[in-house]
Amino acid sequence: MDEAASLTLPPSGPERKTRELWPDGILSPVEYTELWDRVRPVFLERMDEHRIPEKFADALAGIYLPLAAWVHGQKGTETLVLGVNGAQGSGKSTLCDFLGFVLSEAYGDRVAGFSIDDIYKTRAERERLAREVHPLLVTRGVPGTHDADLGLATIRALKAAEPYALTPLPSFDKARDDRRPFQEWPRLRGRPDVIIFEGWCVGTAPQSDEALIRPVNELERNEDADGAWRRYVNERLKSDYARLFGELDRLIVLKVPGMDSVLEWRSLQERKLAERTDPSHRQRLMDAEGIRRFIMHYERLTRHNLEELPGRADLTLHLDVHHRLTRIQVRQ
Repeated sequence: MDEAASLTLPPSGPERKTRELWPDGILSPVEYTELWDRVRPVFLERMDEHRIPEKFADALAGIYLPLAAWVHGQKGTETLVLGVNGAQGSGKSTLCDFLGFVLSEAYGDRVAGFSIDDIYKTRAERERLAREVHPLLVTRGVPGTHDADLGLATIRALKAAEPYALTPLPSFDKARDDRRPFQEWPRLRGRPDVIIFEGWCVGTAPQSDEALIRPVNELERNEDADGAWRRYVNERLKSDYARLFGELDRLIVLKVPGMDSVLEWRSLQERKLAERTDPSHRQRLMDAEGIRRFIMHYERLTRHNLEELPGRADLTLHLDVHHRLTRIQVRQ
C-alpha cells in the first residue's frame, strides 16, 4: 500500500467515514456530496498518479475535501500563506499535493507551493558553515542550513506579483544534495490565492536556553558536547526563521506518534527516493545506519514540536503508528 493510502484509513477501518472525524460546520453532507460528485473523476486521476488504489477514494476524499473547504474558508482578500508542519516521513508532501489540487479543482483557487527543503543552502555554503561554525552544519535539515531569506523573498514576491509576472520557486535536488541551477526552477505566473509552505520545522519556535543544556541523543553527546551546534540552531530560530515563519497566516500540523515512527517512515521515504533516482546519483542516498544518524539531527526539535506545536496550530491532524488519521483538532 502506498504511504498516502495508509493516511486515509481511520482507526476502526474503512467502514468508518474519515469525514466523520471533522468537526461539524466545515462542510455539510449536502455540500460534501455535491463537491465529491463534481471532482471525483479528476480526483481519481490524481490518485492514479500517486499509485493509490481506487478503493481508497472515499476515505481519501473524506480527508481532503473538508480540509480544502477549511483552508478556502480562511482566505480573505489577500494571498493566504499556509504553513504545513510534520515530522520526517509523515506525509506532508502528499497532503500538500492533494490539498492544492482540490483547492484548484473545487474552488478555482490559484495555488503556489514549495517546501522548506527547497531552500536549503547549497552544498558549498553548508561546507563553509561546517568549517566556520560547526561540523554538523554540513548535514542539511536543521535551522541554519536553509536560506531563510530566500524563502521570505519568495513568499513576498508571490504575494506582490503582477498578473503576468513570473516568480521563480526554489528547488533542491536531494539525490545530489545540492540546489538545482536557477534556470531549472519552476516559475509561477501571477499572484496566487494560496501559498502552501511545508516542512518539518515550518512554524517551529525556539527552545528556552535551559532546554538546550542536556543532550537528547548520542549525536549531541559525542559531537556537540559543548552545545555550540544546538545553540546556533536555536539562535537562527529566534532570528531569520522567526521572520520567515512570521509570514504564515495559518498553520496545519501532522502530529506523529513519536520518534520510532519518524525513523520507520523516513526509512520508507528513502527507499522510495532510491527507486526514483538515477543509479549514477544514488551514492548520496542513505543506508539504515545513515538514516538513523540523519534523524538524530532532527530529534531535538521534532520532540519539541510534538509537545509545543499542537497548542499553537490552527489545525492538527493526529496520526497513529500505522499512519492512520485518528483525530482532527481545529483551534477556534
